[in-house]
Amino acid sequence: MKKFITTIKNIFSIEELRNRILSTVGFLIIFRLGSFVVLPGVDPNLLEQGADSGIFGLLNTFLGGAFSRASIFGLGIMPYISASIVIQLLTVAVPYFQKMQKEGDSGRKKMNQITRVLTILITLGQSVGYLAYAVPDEAIMIDQTLFTITAMILLSAGTIFCMWLGEKITDKGIGNGISMLIMIGIISRFPGAIVAEALAKGMSGALLFVLEIVALFFVVMASVILTQAIRRVPVQYAKQVVGNKVYGGQRQYIPLRVNASGVMPIIFAQSLMFLPGLLAGIWADQSDIAATIGRTFADISSWQYNLVFGILIILFTFFYTAITINSTQISDDLKRNGGFVPGVKPGKPTADFLDTILSRITLPGSVFLSIIAIMPAIAMVAGVTTDFSYFYGGTSLLIMVGVILDTLQQIESYLLMRHYEGLMKSGRVKGRSQNAAVA
Repeated sequence: MKKFITTIKNIFSIEELRNRILSTVGFLIIFRLGSFVVLPGVDPNLLEQGADSGIFGLLNTFLGGAFSRASIFGLGIMPYISASIVIQLLTVAVPYFQKMQKEGDSGRKKMNQITRVLTILITLGQSVGYLAYAVPDEAIMIDQTLFTITAMILLSAGTIFCMWLGEKITDKGIGNGISMLIMIGIISRFPGAIVAEALAKGMSGALLFVLEIVALFFVVMASVILTQAIRRVPVQYAKQVVGNKVYGGQRQYIPLRVNASGVMPIIFAQSLMFLPGLLAGIWADQSDIAATIGRTFADISSWQYNLVFGILIILFTFFYTAITINSTQISDDLKRNGGFVPGVKPGKPTADFLDTILSRITLPGSVFLSIIAIMPAIAMVAGVTTDFSYFYGGTSLLIMVGVILDTLQQIESYLLMRHYEGLMKSGRVKGRSQNAAVA
C-alpha cells in the first residue's frame, strides 16, 4: 500500500502528466453531464424503458444510459465508430482510399474529414430510427414535425460534440479519447448494475452473489490474458559497417498478438445478427417458421443465437486479422532493413512463415474471443440480471480492459521517462517500451 501511495504521488508530481489527467477527468465530466440533458420537447417521465433489453440494452450500456433517457447524447459516439469502420473497409477494397492512406499526414487528414462528413450522414439516418424507438408519441410535448427536425439536429450536434471531446482527450489528455468515452459510459452503469444484482439476490442469495463476483473476476482476468497475449517471432539484423561504426547485429522480435483484431469481430458479428430477425419479420405474417426464427434471434440468450454469433466471430476474426496484418509487407520491410527470421529465407518464405504463425495463433484466439462474447448470455441463463450480465464479457468488457491497459501504459511511460518505478512491482504492461521490430 505504501508503494502504491508513493506511485500516486509520483504521478501527480509530474506537471505534464497531472495536467493531462485533470484535463481528461474534466472532459469526461462534461460528457457525463451531457448524457442527462433530455431533448427539448420531451417529458422524461413518460419515456419507456424498453431500451434496457436486447441489443438496445447493450447500446444503452455503451452510452451510459443516454440512449434510454432520450439525451442530446442519445447516439453518443456510435455513429462515428460506424463511419470509421466503413472507411477502414473502403481502405482495403477501394484503390482511391488505399492511395490516400499512403499519402502520410495529408492523406490522413483527408480521410478524417471524410469520416466526419460520413458521421453526420449516419447520425441523421440513425436519429430517425432512434426517435421512433426511444421516444413515444405521448412523451412529445410540442408539434411532432418541429420536434423531429430539432431532435435530429440536436442529436447530430451531440454526436459531433462527443467526437470533439474524444479528440480533445486524445490531444490534451492521456489518449484513446473515443475509447475513453465508451469506457466511461460502460463503467457508469456498473455501480447500479451490481447494486441491482445484490438486491435481486437478497440475503438468501448472498453466497450466490459472492460466487458471481468471483466468476466475474476470473472472466476479467481471462480477457486481460487474451488482450495481452503475443507470439514473439525472433528477428536478426545483419551487421553493417559505416565508417568506423558497426550498426545492426542485434536480435529483436516481431510481436504478433493472439487477438490482433480486438473487439472488431464482435462488432461486425453483432451487426449481422440483426439480419435474421429483420428478414424473418418481413414474412412473419405469412409463415409460422419465419415468426419462430424472428423470436429466436431476438432472444440474445438463446443457444441458436449464440451458436451463429460465435461462428461469425471466428470467421470475422480471421478476416479482420488478414486485412490488418500484411505479412508480405512485414517481410519486405525486414528485407529492406537487413533483417531476417533465423532459419527462414527472406522474401516470400518469410511471408509464408508469418502467415502460418498467424493462422495457428488466430484460431485459439478467435475461439476464446467467441467464448468471451457469449458469456453475457451464459450469465443470463445462470440467473444473473440483464444489466449485470453485460459485464461478464462481450464488447463492453473487452473495451474496458483494452482502454484501462492502454491508459496504464501511457502513465507508465511518463513515470519511466522521469526515472520513477512503474505502476506494478512485477510484470509489465504490454506495449510498454521494449525492443521490438516495428514492421
